[in-house]
Amino acid sequence: MNRNKVMWCAMIGLHKTVMVVGIIFLLTGCEDRYRYTCQNPDKFDLPECQKPRCLFTQTCPEYLVAPVLEKKVEPDVVKSK
Repeated sequence: MNRNKVMWCAMIGLHKTVMVVGIIFLLTGCEDRYRYTCQNPDKFDLPECQKPRCLFTQTCPEYLVAPVLEKKVEPDVVKSK
């Protein structure tokens, strides 16, 4: 009986450890990141985000930021006849 109790406690401890590690692993993915440096509005003025340097890698901010968000372009409205 004592051996079963020890095994049960070990399984509960292992289960809690796996849960804590899983939660920590999931929370590390919740950080705000940009795929490219030039997507970050705070870094638009960096040398690698300025033309002609960014043309080679196609990482210019105007290529990476959606025009709808940047220029506030209104979507096309279908005109009724």
